[in-house]
Amino acid sequence: MYNLGEHFKVDYESIKPNKESIVQGKNYRFTILSERLIRIEYRENGLFLDAPTQLVINRNFSKPNFNIKQDRNYLEINTNYFKLSYRKEQRINNSKNLKVEVLNSNSVWYYNHVEAKNYGAPIIIQNGKIENTKSLYSLDGFVSIDDSQSKIINEDGTFSDNDFTGYDIYLFVYLNDFYLCLKDYFNLTGYPSLIPRFALGNWWSRNKDYNDLTLKELVDNFKKYDIPISIILLDKDWHIRPYINKKYLATGFTFNKQLFKAPYEMISYLHTQGIRIGLNIDPTEGFYDIDEYFEQAKKYLAVDEKGVIPYNVLEPRWVDVYLKIFIHPLDALGVDFYWLDSYNYKNNLQDFLLKHYQFYDMERNYKRRPMLLSYSSNLVQHRYPVLYAGKTTVSWESLKQIPKYNANATNNGVSWWSHDIGGYFKGIEDNELYIRYVQLGTFSPILKFGADKGKYYKREPWRWSVKTQGIVKSFLELRHKLIPYLYSEAYKYTKDGIPVLKPIYYVVPDMYDDLLYSDEYYFGSQLFVCPITKKKDHVMDRVVHRFYMPEGIWYDFFTGQKYPGNNNYVAFYKDQNYPVFAKAGSIIPLGINDSINDTNPPKNMEIHFFPGISNEYLLYEDDGLSSLYKKGFYLLTKIEYNYMPSNYTVIIRALEGKSGIVPEYRNYKLVFRNAKQASDIVVYDNKQQIDCKSYVSGPDFIVEIENVKSINQLTVNCKGKDIEFDPTRLINDDIEGILGDLQIETTMKEKIDEIIFSNLPIKKKRIAIRKLGNKGLEKKFVKLFLRLLEYISTV
Repeated sequence: MYNLGEHFKVDYESIKPNKESIVQGKNYRFTILSERLIRIEYRENGLFLDAPTQLVINRNFSKPNFNIKQDRNYLEINTNYFKLSYRKEQRINNSKNLKVEVLNSNSVWYYNHVEAKNYGAPIIIQNGKIENTKSLYSLDGFVSIDDSQSKIINEDGTFSDNDFTGYDIYLFVYLNDFYLCLKDYFNLTGYPSLIPRFALGNWWSRNKDYNDLTLKELVDNFKKYDIPISIILLDKDWHIRPYINKKYLATGFTFNKQLFKAPYEMISYLHTQGIRIGLNIDPTEGFYDIDEYFEQAKKYLAVDEKGVIPYNVLEPRWVDVYLKIFIHPLDALGVDFYWLDSYNYKNNLQDFLLKHYQFYDMERNYKRRPMLLSYSSNLVQHRYPVLYAGKTTVSWESLKQIPKYNANATNNGVSWWSHDIGGYFKGIEDNELYIRYVQLGTFSPILKFGADKGKYYKREPWRWSVKTQGIVKSFLELRHKLIPYLYSEAYKYTKDGIPVLKPIYYVVPDMYDDLLYSDEYYFGSQLFVCPITKKKDHVMDRVVHRFYMPEGIWYDFFTGQKYPGNNNYVAFYKDQNYPVFAKAGSIIPLGINDSINDTNPPKNMEIHFFPGISNEYLLYEDDGLSSLYKKGFYLLTKIEYNYMPSNYTVIIRALEGKSGIVPEYRNYKLVFRNAKQASDIVVYDNKQQIDCKSYVSGPDFIVEIENVKSINQLTVNCKGKDIEFDPTRLINDDIEGILGDLQIETTMKEKIDEIIFSNLPIKKKRIAIRKLGNKGLEKKFVKLFLRLLEYISTV
C-alpha cells in the first residue's frame, strides 16, 4: 500500500457487480451487465477478478432482463439482443464451445473473431497518416474488448500487474443501437469528464520562447484587434532547457527566470485578462539538477550514474515525488492545466499511467476542474480530456483529414480532440487555407492554434491581409459566442454519454466511404456541418462545394436559406462563407460577455430560433472552473419554442439547480430567423407584463428584453399576419452573384445572362457560350460558364 492521497483511493465494494447478474461454474463466469453487454471469464483455477482495471472502473449495473436455459452440460443465456451458447467448463477459445448470436441478424461472435467490419477510431496523425485502433462501432453489431492483460487498480489508487492467466472479455452486442452501446461503455469505464468552460474558447500555442514582454505584446495585440482568446499554452521553452548530449532537454519544471522574472505575477496578469494558462511538460527524460527542487527529490529517489533521477511512472514513490515536489509548486503559481507532451506508441502503458495520475491528482482541489492536453494512450481516451492528434503539415491534405478524424473518434466515444489550426509545420502559408482552418476549428470540439518555431509561420490573425484578418476575427468571435451552446452539449456528453460530434454515417451508413460526403457531421444536437477542405476556383473566387443534407428541413446558419433534406446540393462559397446548417426548430443559445476574453456564463444572451417545428433546449451552466457542479451548484434552464406559422411563443425558465450560478439579471436578444415584423408582441416576466424592443434586421425579426431575473420565467409571444417567409435556396441566385462579381464588361454580362437563364437546351447554351469567345469573352470565362452549366444541369 502506498498513500498517494485520498483522491486516488478506490472503493472496491461499490464497483462489484450485481450478484443476481452472475452465472458461474467452476472455471467460467458470465456477468450480464446489460441486455447488450456481457463479461465472459474463464480461469483454470476458478479465481475470478473483481478489482477495477485500467479499462473497467464499474461493474455495478442494475440487473437487466435476461433468461437462462441450462442442463448439466449446456448453458444458454438470452437477452433481447443476443443468445450466448456455451458448453460448460470448456475453454472459451473454441467456437464449438462458445458462441454469441446477434438476434435479428446473421452475425455471430466467437473468440478470436476478426471483427473485420469494425470501423476503427483514430489515435494520432504520424508522418501525414492517421493511425487507427479498434473501435466500438461495427457493422457486425458487436465488438469485444479483451481486458485480460490490463493492470489492476489497487485500493490505494496505485497499479499492479494482472496475473490473470485465463480470459476476461467484455462483449458489446448492440445490433444498430450504437448510442446504447456507448452508454454501456461509459457505465463500465467511466463517463466523459466535463471540461472547464474556458476550454471551449480560442486556444493559443506556439513553439516559441515567449518572455514577459513578448507574452504581454501578444495579449495586447489580441486586445487591440478585439479578438477573443481564452487559453495560452506555453511550449517547452518556458522552463530551463540546457543543451546536453547534442540536444535541448525536454524535461524541466522550473521557470526560466531570464524569460519570466516573476512567474506568479505573469500568470496572475493573464488571469486578470480572462486568459487561462497551460504548460508543456515531459518528465520522461527524468529529473535533472536544473530544477530548484531537485535536491529535495533526491531525499526520496536515487540518481543514476549520470546524476539524473530516471523516469519511472510504474513506481508509486516516483509518482508521489513527481506530483508533490515538481507539479504542486507549479499549481501554487496558478497554472490551470498541463500538456503532457510524451508519446510512446510501443509502450503506451507508461503514457496511460502518467496521464491517469496527473489527471486524478488535479481532483485533490475541488476549485480547479481537472483537464489535460495529451496524446492518446489508446485506452479509455474519453476519461482524460483533451487529446492532441499530433503535428501536421501546413497543407490542404492535413485540413482534409480533420473532419473525418474527429467524426471517427466518436466510434470510441471520444469528443475532445484538438488539432493545430493552420497546420503545425512545413508547407506554404496561404490566406485561403488559413481561413478554412479557422472556420473548421470554429465548428470543431476544440479550437487550438499551433505552429513550430519560425517567424514565417503566421498564426496571428493580424499578420494576414485585411480581408483574411476580418474573416478570421468574425469566426473567432463567433466561437466565443457559441460557448453557451457548446457547454450545454458538453454537459449532455458528460451526463448522458451523448457525443458532441456525430458522423453522418451514423444516420446514413452508405456515407462512410462516400468521397464527397463522408466528412459531414452533426455538431451538437442542433447543427450540421459540411466542411470545406479544398481550394476555390480562382476565376469565380468561390469554392464549388457539393454536400448532402439529411432528412428534414434545414436552414443555412448564416443566411437562413432553406434546404429540404435527403437531397444533394451544389453551392458556391466565398472565403467568408461556410456551410453550417440548423435543422427546423433549432434553438441556438449564444452569449456575449462585456469582457472579450470572458468565458463565464454571460449576462447578455442571444438566442436564435429557426422556423418549422416546436422544440425545447436545456441550457446548462455552472461556474465552469470547479467541481462544485457535482454537489448541485449548477443551473439548468429550459428554453421552450412553441411554433405555429406567424405565431411564436418562447418560454425561458430555470428548471433545476441553484441561484447565484449565473448573473442575477440578464438581457435577452431573441432572434426569430426568416421572420418579418410581428404586429402583436406580449412579454411577461413571471406574471408581470413588461416592455420590450422589437425590430427587423435583414431576414430576421428580433425582440430585446432587458434586466430579467435569471431564475424568473420569461414568456414572449409574437404573432401577426404572414410574418414568416421562406427563402428557399436557388442555384440561379448563386450564379447571378458569380456573374455580378466577375471582371467582365457589363454588356457582355447581359449576353451571358440571356444565355444561362434562357429556356434553351443545355447543348445549345454551351454552343452559345463558346461563340461569345469570338466576341471578346476571355477563354477562362468561357471555361467557367461551361462548368457552371454542368452544375445547373445536374441540380
